[in-house]
Amino acid sequence: MASRAIYLVVAVIGMVGAGTAAWWLQKPGAAAPQNAAPAVARNAQRAGAAKPISVEVAHVRAMAISDEVQAVGSLRSRRSVVLRPEVSGRVTQLHFRDGARVRQGQLLVQLDDQLPRAQVQQAQAELSIARANHQRNQELVAQGFISQRSVDESAANLQVAQAKLALAQATAARLKIVAPFDGIAGIGNVHVGDYLKDGTDIVNIEDIDSVWVDFRLPERYQTQVRVGQGARVELDALPGATFSAVVRAIDPQIDANGRSVAVRGSIDNRDLQLRPGMFARVTAVFGARADARVVPEEAIVPQGSKPYVLKVVPGAAPDSRIAQRVPVQLGLRRAGQVEVLQGLELGDTVVTAGHQRVQQDGAPVRVVVPAAPEPASLPTSAPARQPA
Repeated sequence: MASRAIYLVVAVIGMVGAGTAAWWLQKPGAAAPQNAAPAVARNAQRAGAAKPISVEVAHVRAMAISDEVQAVGSLRSRRSVVLRPEVSGRVTQLHFRDGARVRQGQLLVQLDDQLPRAQVQQAQAELSIARANHQRNQELVAQGFISQRSVDESAANLQVAQAKLALAQATAARLKIVAPFDGIAGIGNVHVGDYLKDGTDIVNIEDIDSVWVDFRLPERYQTQVRVGQGARVELDALPGATFSAVVRAIDPQIDANGRSVAVRGSIDNRDLQLRPGMFARVTAVFGARADARVVPEEAIVPQGSKPYVLKVVPGAAPDSRIAQRVPVQLGLRRAGQVEVLQGLELGDTVVTAGHQRVQQDGAPVRVVVPAAPEPASLPTSAPARQPA
């Protein structure tokens, strides 16, 4: 019984305490401290928003920039040919040296032409007889001693004799192999006394006073490349040297396999530094602007297809600055710089660091200069240990 009385007293005391606490919390005076906390937080937030935000900036400047694309290609001779005989024969004379210059029409290889020369002499004799007979018949028909039919036959015989002579001369001429154009002879594959069949390779002739550079560009550039445009050519075989090329031809057909367009340029090579077959790195230049407006890449804030920058302009209060969101139209990108086609002018100031702290357009900002990195200190060597 005593324990039940104790439990009853404790329960009554707990209920009274709970009711007293509830009454105290419902008083207007007690609720004030709790409601004060959010109000203080809001005031602090407003105070923080009004405080200028520290940002780093850069200025819009002018820079020479070029619209270009890189590709790889190969060098080719302006004109190249491999000399081959059209008829079989034995080599009797060679009139060139390996790697030497040759001139157009220069005799390079002479094949044995004794039989063709004899045929030419025979054809000349037959032509002489046919011409004399035809002339005699013309005189006789004028005197009425022969018919016109005899004159016609002699005229036909004259034409046959002329054709035989032309055939013999053409056969003899094919035994003389000459240079088709000015160039440099390659390394020959024949010697005097060799018997050559028709179509056998003798020597290659290369015209390299001007060389071609053939390369391919992706099909999206086919509307930009034009005949007469310039290009820079660098070669792994000649490190540090840059050559100027001019676009001479554009293939009208797009390669369906690689979706690319073939382009051919020319390079002046009168000093003979370049050789056909060299690997070339080509930079095709579509256009250049000497006063392009550029900003650092860090200033661009991507937002779908409508990027923008935060431009720093004077605020309403004296000596104050605010960040203004400005949509921009971008152009080329070069070496950490972005060309701005529309939206900014030379000398404008844009934010390059601190974008994430600028929550709204027109927020006050304070320009800070980034601290220069301290040079790394060299580790100090421990003092030499003295021997005991």
